[in-house]
Amino acid sequence: MITKIFQGLAICALLASSPMLAAQDESFSFVVLSHIIRSPSDEATLRDAIDTSDADNLAFVVANGIKSVSEPCTDMLYNRRKAMLQEAKNGLIVSLTASDWAECKQANGKSAAVGKLTLLRDVFFQDEFSIGGSKIPVVRQSTIAKFRDFAENARWEVGNTMFATLNLPRNNNHFVLDAGRNSEFEDRLIANRDWLNRVFTYATRRKLDGIVLFCDGNPMAVPKSGTVRRDGYAETRKQIKMLASKFDGKVLIIHSQSAPSTQPAAPADIVWQKNIGELDAGSGSVKLTVNQAHGDLFSVTSHPLQASGSSR
Repeated sequence: MITKIFQGLAICALLASSPMLAAQDESFSFVVLSHIIRSPSDEATLRDAIDTSDADNLAFVVANGIKSVSEPCTDMLYNRRKAMLQEAKNGLIVSLTASDWAECKQANGKSAAVGKLTLLRDVFFQDEFSIGGSKIPVVRQSTIAKFRDFAENARWEVGNTMFATLNLPRNNNHFVLDAGRNSEFEDRLIANRDWLNRVFTYATRRKLDGIVLFCDGNPMAVPKSGTVRRDGYAETRKQIKMLASKFDGKVLIIHSQSAPSTQPAAPADIVWQKNIGELDAGSGSVKLTVNQAHGDLFSVTSHPLQASGSSR
């Protein structure tokens, strides 16, 4: 009996000294690879970014975008990019962007967005784990029968923080002006509303310190008058503000609204309004640290690599 007690104490001591658990108790870091590929010649830049993240002590990596708008939206390219991302040593979660699907065109110039989104879901989101060397368990919205198509929306928890992806493309949330052609937008709007409610409800129930949302477009930015006929983010912005006002912790939105197709974006820092923070990751790699001792909980640690825009 005494021997078993000592064995149990030894196991507890070993677990307490584990670097992963210690990181969760104190602080941990993660990297966002945002629109790294802006032209077909940038695959080497993506490999460099993955190699750099492999050499770091990270909880996970998020790839915000897997292709440039100028590249073909084919299953061959999607599978090639997945194979590259799978080589990452860290657990890697894919967050979709407009250039991945919403800006895809058919040969006749018409939108191919719906079909390409379905293809991406089949390629990247078929199980309940991240890709890469460390398999991080994630909860996908597709586990809910009503939203079984929305596997790209996923959440996971590290330490006392909830992380979640949200399919919110930066082309005005892929709102289509043509009458009667917004079924994709409307269906995704309903799904995203449900997903945000679930993320905040779960984080509140768990009494977590923070929520981080990864998306492409910036839902908090109000468009200038006359720039769009209909604000595709209006409902999402209103919902996030309402949910955040009832959440005791911090809410950080990491987006890539400024990411251009041909020019690298300057690194940004977190901009806070009350308990909502916005970070425009632009085009490049951004490392963030989560530290409960830090007043804002989240901080930008470094920009280890910016997209170069040229092959190496």
